[in-house]
Amino acid sequence: MVFLVGEIGVNWNGDFDIARELMICSKENNLDAVKFQSFSKEIVSGHPMADTLFESSISGNNIQKIDDLAKEVGIEWFATPMYVEAVDLLDPFVKRFKIREFDARLLIQNKTNDLLEKVFQTKKNIIISTQSLPPKLNSYKNKIDWLYCVPKYPCSLNELDFSKLSFFEGFSNHCPNIMAPLTAAILGANIIEIHITIDKKRNFVDNNVSFDPDELEQLSNFISLSEEIKK
Repeated sequence: MVFLVGEIGVNWNGDFDIARELMICSKENNLDAVKFQSFSKEIVSGHPMADTLFESSISGNNIQKIDDLAKEVGIEWFATPMYVEAVDLLDPFVKRFKIREFDARLLIQNKTNDLLEKVFQTKKNIIISTQSLPPKLNSYKNKIDWLYCVPKYPCSLNELDFSKLSFFEGFSNHCPNIMAPLTAAILGANIIEIHITIDKKRNFVDNNVSFDPDELEQLSNFISLSEEIKK
């Protein structure tokens, strides 16, 4: 069975009603988890929508409410920490962590930093996105799942190279066409991460790489059918 993750990310603008709607939509469409991001103001400084972005960051001000909403809906949630202190913030609440492609570049070069070491020290499962072939990280005790991704927002279908997919546990999608994650599922991806939005007509930062509820339902149904066929 594909472990399907809905990346809420920065598509909720700090509005708990939107977060809840996206969790419910994900649950109703058989997603296994939703994902958020936790970043500092410095990381988004200079972005034209910096204030809006920061409202969507998981922080001490909203983490308990997000956890309560996820428990109410009955869906797992986890997050991508982008600064060291975020790991301690998230650790009591999440089963796993996500390492973004930008930070994974160090691992590809057999390097590390304080953030990566802090995540590994939790001993929890880790999902890592990269376009490069994943290295073996034998020195760490964590269960690590590598996701193939193309770090463009958005990327097109012809920029994907699914001949690499067999070297990964899954796929992190930045393509606005549902054929990308569907094909990954058919080819055997065990984990698929997709960006989701409640409404493409509203002003959410990652709408151009996100699926709305109708697209999410269509994708979920197609993946379920593909799994039935493969039985």
